[in-house]
Amino acid sequence: MYLGLDLGTSELKALLLADDHRIVAVARAPLTVSRPRPLWSEQDPAQWWEALETVMTALRATHAEALATVRAIGLSGQMHGAVLLDADDVVLRPAILWNDGRSAAQCEALAAAVPRLGEIAGNLAMPGFTAPKLLWVREHEPELFARTRRVLLPKDWLRLRLSGEAVSEMSDASGTLWLDVGRRDWSDELLGATGLARHHMPRLVEGDAVAAHLLPALAERWGLRPGIPLAGGGGDNAASAVGMGLIEPGQGFVSLGTSGVIFVSGAHFAPRPEAAVHAFCHALPQRWHQMSVMLSAASAVAWAARCFGFADEPALLAAAATLTPAQRGRAPLFLPYLAGERSPHNDAQAQGVLHGLTHAHGPADIAYAVVEGVSLGLRDGLDTLERPTGELLLVGGGARSAWWSQLLADILEVPLALAEGGEAGGALGAARLAWLADGGSAASVCRTPPLRQRFMPDAAAAPAHRSRHARFRALYAALRPHFGTL
Repeated sequence: MYLGLDLGTSELKALLLADDHRIVAVARAPLTVSRPRPLWSEQDPAQWWEALETVMTALRATHAEALATVRAIGLSGQMHGAVLLDADDVVLRPAILWNDGRSAAQCEALAAAVPRLGEIAGNLAMPGFTAPKLLWVREHEPELFARTRRVLLPKDWLRLRLSGEAVSEMSDASGTLWLDVGRRDWSDELLGATGLARHHMPRLVEGDAVAAHLLPALAERWGLRPGIPLAGGGGDNAASAVGMGLIEPGQGFVSLGTSGVIFVSGAHFAPRPEAAVHAFCHALPQRWHQMSVMLSAASAVAWAARCFGFADEPALLAAAATLTPAQRGRAPLFLPYLAGERSPHNDAQAQGVLHGLTHAHGPADIAYAVVEGVSLGLRDGLDTLERPTGELLLVGGGARSAWWSQLLADILEVPLALAEGGEAGGALGAARLAWLADGGSAASVCRTPPLRQRFMPDAAAAPAHRSRHARFRALYAALRPHFGTL
């Protein structure tokens, strides 16, 4: 048995995976995000640990025998978050999350200080990344910055609490802007540009390597074997790819989680910072990937369900599905930039917009506009990447809706497929990385799960979607000078 722990933004998930690829159990604990000021997004790491205790207690209550046979633990998690620790590893402030947009000015300063940034890190300086967050702290909280002795990513802070060791791995570290992504090592130049050095960083391992071992007291409390190894693991998207068996060049997925992601695996480091493409290390050695990321995907649907009186997200999706093709063409347009945007605009000031409302529009029209807007934003991202070699797999909570999956296939004009365990996302990948760290081979462990359903793009619908997409892009271009002025 292998245990995967996935620290998301809205929940922490624990998954037990058997060595015949069966998902034996899943336990979840909800998380909340604090937004104390505009553009800010934070979480208290203590909440993560409370959530971990909750899921482990739940698993022990229902699957104690399976827990007792766990051979290794893997970690996956939300990327880019900054956890600042003092000399005693005490958390100094709430973690600044991936969707925090306060550091736009610091991004400009970092890009000016290191002209080779894109060449080294494979990415533009964006507020979501970790390095600009530390520049912001240095400028606005200088006393706290002076006390900082270690900076960890969210899942790596959990590893510190689990093992007492500060370790990260290549895929998550790629999202800091401190990693030389091609060399798979920390960059002294990039660290120095933010006032840091290697001693502030955790040591690095590959995602399928043993990184540390579980503390004896925790093993006893949760009913696990003593000395269980912790795998390096992966950032949430790389771990999701491992969970879906997407490790070969040209394979990829679409994630409809809090954020929206299109991920395509590759055999080489292939940066395209001029197009706001992310070029990261994969969670397995000598593999890389390209990725486009939009900051509000399923979270935009959840926001709309709350604001427009739907019982929940499924109710909103059901309402959106009632529109005929003709009604879709008359629906408002929605820009889904509720937390700024990353790919392809790199615009922290971008804002959400409902455009074209009339007395004729009702809740179903707005519901459709929101879901369509997220899908059109994903199409923007896909158009910056090299086309995948085949179908893209669907992962994340939004993938539970067959209607949305079909709409997305139509808008992307790419076949999509839903695999068994696709909703498990990073937790499944984390468990597989634990299996690899225990000696499993990539060929046997990283298999593509059986497909449940395929969604083929409707060629007849393509002209209408392309027309709406062109209007969507023109709307953003027209409004961009006005964002951030209110």
